[in-house]
Amino acid sequence: MAGKTANQVFGKRRQEHIVILASGDKIRHMTIRPWMAALAFCFAGVMAIGYLGATTYLVFRDNLIGGSMARQARMQHEYEDRIAALRAQVDRVTSRQLLDQQVVEEKVEKLLEQQVALASRHGRLDALLDRAEAVGELPEAGPMPTVRPGAQNKQARVTGGIEAIGTLLGQNAPAAPQKTTALGFVPLTDTVADRADRLFSHMTLSLKDIEQDQIDRIQRLTSGATETAEQISGILLRNGIPLDDEKLSPSPGAIGGPYVAPQSSEPFNASLNDLDAALTRLETMRDTAKRLPFANPAPGKDITSRFGNRPDPFLGGLAMHAGIDFRSPIGGEIRSSGAGKVIAAGPAGGYGNMVEIDHGLGLTTRYGHMSRVLVKVGDEVASGDTIGLSGNTGRSTGPHLHYEVRRNGEAVDPMHFLNAGMKLTTLIN
Repeated sequence: MAGKTANQVFGKRRQEHIVILASGDKIRHMTIRPWMAALAFCFAGVMAIGYLGATTYLVFRDNLIGGSMARQARMQHEYEDRIAALRAQVDRVTSRQLLDQQVVEEKVEKLLEQQVALASRHGRLDALLDRAEAVGELPEAGPMPTVRPGAQNKQARVTGGIEAIGTLLGQNAPAAPQKTTALGFVPLTDTVADRADRLFSHMTLSLKDIEQDQIDRIQRLTSGATETAEQISGILLRNGIPLDDEKLSPSPGAIGGPYVAPQSSEPFNASLNDLDAALTRLETMRDTAKRLPFANPAPGKDITSRFGNRPDPFLGGLAMHAGIDFRSPIGGEIRSSGAGKVIAAGPAGGYGNMVEIDHGLGLTTRYGHMSRVLVKVGDEVASGDTIGLSGNTGRSTGPHLHYEVRRNGEAVDPMHFLNAGMKLTTLIN
C-alpha cells in the first residue's frame, strides 16, 4: 500500500538500460547510466566539431598561406623601397658633397691664381719702381707712393684665408643641431659651405683692395712721371729744341714675328702700360736735357759780357757779340755744357784755341780763347767733362772764356740755356 502510494507520488520508475555481452559460456552485462550517455554524446560532439574544424582548415589553408606570403612580400617590398630611398638620399648627399668640394677647390684655385697674378704684378711693378728711382725723384704732385699700412694686413688676411680654407676642406666643421627625417636620415649641414663662402668673399675683397692699391700707386707714378716729362719738354720747347719722338727715341732695330691677337686690356695691365710709356717719355726727356747744353761751362765764374750788340774792344764801334764771356784766370777749368761729340779742337782765328761740340738736334757749343785744349776731334764728352783751360788766345783783351750756343749754325743767347738749366736741375738730377 505504501509502495503503491510512493509510485503515485513520484511517478513510475524508469527502467535502466543494460547491455549484455555473451561470448561462449561467458555472459557479461553493463548497465548504461544517463551520465555515461551524456559523456559519450559530448565526446562524439567534440570529435565532430574537431573533424569539421580540421576539414575547414584543410579547405581554407591555401588561402591563408597565400595571404601570409602576400603580406610578407609587401613587407619585403616596403623594406626594399625604404633601403632604396635611403641609398638615393645617400647618393644625393655624396654627390652634393663632391660638387661642393669641387666648387670650393675651383674657388681656391682661382684665388691662388689671383694671388700668383698679384705676385707677378708686384715683380713688374718693382721693375717699374726701379726705373722710377733710376730717373730720379718725381714732383710733389705725383710722389713716389708707399704701401699703405693696411696693404700688408690685407696680404696676410689673404694668405691666412687660403690656409683656413685648406683646413676647412681637410676636417669636418662643427655639426649644428639637426632634425631626423621619417626615414631616419640626418641631412648634411651647410656650415662648411657657409664658412667657405664667407672666407671666399673676405679674401676676394682683400685681393681687390690689394689690386686697387697697386693701381693707385701706378697711377700716382704715371701722373708724376707725366708731369715731370711735360715740364722738361716745355722748357726744351721754349728754347727751340725740336721734340720729335722719332728723333729723340733710340731706334728699336730690326723687329718682327708672326701676328698674334692683342691681349685683353685689363685695368692693371693698362695702368702698367701707361706707366711704362710715361717713364719712357720721362727718360727720353731727361736724357735729351742732359745731352743738350744746359750746364754752366764755368761754374762759379762771373759773366763779364752778354750776348748782343756791344762796343767792339778793338775798333770802338758797335759789334755783335755772339756769346757771353766768363771771367776766368789763365788755367781755369772749362767744362762741357752738354754731352756730345767734338767736331773742332785747336786754333780758330779770333777764337784763339777753340773747342766746338756737336750736341745733336742742330745744337753746337763753342769755347774760345783757351790756353790749352784737352780734347781732340772725334772725342765723345759728357756734360761736365773738362775740355780745356781758359786763357787769352785769339782776339782777346784778357784771360776769360768766350762761350757760344748755336742752333743750326746761328748764334743764340746762351743765357736762355743757362736759365733753363737752373730750372732743369731739379727735374733731371
